[in-house]
Amino acid sequence: MILIGFLYLVCASTFTISKAALSYVAPLFFTGSRMVLAGIILLSYHYINNGRKFSLQKRHLFLFAQIILFYIYFAYVFDILALKHLTSAKACLLYSLSPFLSALFSYFWFSEIMTPRKWVGLIIGFAGFLPVLLAPNAEEKVAGTFLSWPELVMVGAVFSSVYGWILIRQLVKEHDYSAPLINGVGMFGGGILAFITSFFYEGWQPLPVMDTTYFMYYTVLIVIVANIVFSNLYTVLLRKYTATLLSFAGFTAPLFAALLGWGFLGETINWEFFATTGLVLVGLYLFYQEELKQGYVAR
Repeated sequence: MILIGFLYLVCASTFTISKAALSYVAPLFFTGSRMVLAGIILLSYHYINNGRKFSLQKRHLFLFAQIILFYIYFAYVFDILALKHLTSAKACLLYSLSPFLSALFSYFWFSEIMTPRKWVGLIIGFAGFLPVLLAPNAEEKVAGTFLSWPELVMVGAVFSSVYGWILIRQLVKEHDYSAPLINGVGMFGGGILAFITSFFYEGWQPLPVMDTTYFMYYTVLIVIVANIVFSNLYTVLLRKYTATLLSFAGFTAPLFAALLGWGFLGETINWEFFATTGLVLVGLYLFYQEELKQGYVAR
């Protein structure tokens, strides 16, 4: 569990870094830059350490195409666009909705059993989001919902991300692909798509960068922290833990994000945030204890 805690400290820092970077570069161009750079690094690593060859089987190309589209392009483009209008802590908190979607996907893909105690944990976790989502804010709510447009876009990012992790688990556990290869292909392909979108919507005259030095600094930093450390550690942990448990453990990330946002970006933390965090951590404890009983994770 120590590695899982470290995983989500790293995860939380990515929201803070990305939020800071948006002061110096357009969001889509920043996403494309970090993904293409990370993809090249990971694919080069895989190429050098695997006999200078790539071993993608034709029957798995559709899975890789979906990873490019959902795991990288939609997830990160939606994420960075929403982050422009949300605090890093709130964006990270909304990402903690992933266990609900992960539980549904895992039920169909991997036949993971959802016991009554697990559902109690999930319900408590979901109820914990209500204080934050129902709190008044300056953004207009989407008609018929209690979400603003940035919040709704972030939920779309969560959906794409969870679907992507389910596909990655399938490639890792059932087809024995390496983490650098999966992430390298996904990031490079998704980065190219982000660059294409940026070219048409962000006006390359010549490039949508306000400060080159800070842009390069934050791009390299986010690649190391998010694209290399976080993504590959998550993929490795999927060999030992279920996708649902790892997603649920993500409820700890908003605490780290709030502290980092307060310390580095001057963001405020209100009582709703702490109320939400407390409830979801109770849900996490109940869920994890049931995973142990079912034998999905090792003690």
